[in-house]
Amino acid sequence: MAVVRERRHPNLKLPLPDSAADRRPRFPLPLPPTALTTSRPTDVDRLSDLEKLQVLGHGNGGTVYKVRHRRTGALYALKIVQSDCDSSVRRQMLREMDILRRTDSPYVVRCHGIFEKSCGDIGLVMEYMDGGTLDCLLRRQSGTFSEDFLAGISRQVLEGLSYLHSHKIVHRDIKPSNLLVNRKMEIKIADFGVSKIMCRTLDACDSFVGTCAYMSPERFDPDTYGGAYNGYAGDIWSLGLTLLELYIGHFPFLPPGQRPDWATLMCAICFGEPPSLPETASDEFRSFIKCCLQKDSSRRWTVAQLLAHPFVAKERDLMAKMEGLSIS
Repeated sequence: MAVVRERRHPNLKLPLPDSAADRRPRFPLPLPPTALTTSRPTDVDRLSDLEKLQVLGHGNGGTVYKVRHRRTGALYALKIVQSDCDSSVRRQMLREMDILRRTDSPYVVRCHGIFEKSCGDIGLVMEYMDGGTLDCLLRRQSGTFSEDFLAGISRQVLEGLSYLHSHKIVHRDIKPSNLLVNRKMEIKIADFGVSKIMCRTLDACDSFVGTCAYMSPERFDPDTYGGAYNGYAGDIWSLGLTLLELYIGHFPFLPPGQRPDWATLMCAICFGEPPSLPETASDEFRSFIKCCLQKDSSRRWTVAQLLAHPFVAKERDLMAKMEGLSIS
């Protein structure tokens, strides 16, 4: 495989192992001509206006807090990365800042303020999603998710990817822990630290960024699985694996609890058959997953095609009817 000859393997472990960030500094990222050209106004003027309530999580060189605006009472998630963090972490943060300050979609987590302190610390004030991540929601559940619920997740994530891809942004790390949910069961795409703005049609898209467990076969060996690594198609593969995991309750390529090394996982993705659904799955869901998990990236369905797939279209029609009833 080309990856063995030409690439240095990152040191990655499951579950959800994050690879090292792209080591070539290319910031700030330029916007393509078709993308948004101005930053949205922020809703938080000063970090001192925010009161820390609790720690939501740690990781990747930063801490995320649940905070409350002292004047308005609005709740936010505040991500702080210290100035002495690893240089790769700082580059990821800068990449995420550059994308978030220009995105505005109900299916992408919203940024309400970006702050760079004189000491070098960076703060991101994000939309607070009170349901946490889909990964946490799955762990809290006594069972797995139903097909009806997964159809709703699929539609919302595809709408988010449609927005991002139309602005030439590939996420490169779609997985349950990067999809946030609130109590209204709205799903939003988050964590753009390894995302990329494709400035030109033939832009190269680095293979080894993101989480290797959710990487598509062409990210390991593009010559065999489609002729080139296509970041847009890679997002679709990751979505397919995410939905499978939420349906069966564990990472699809492995038995529950197994923790293989990187080489074992690469072989499973590249040489094994795509994971199959249990017999309880409907034909529509089987078809949808098959369209996402085509090993040849050139045969994988696009976002637009998947939004028209019967598995998702049925849920879209239902939502449209409900909106029509609420308006009348």
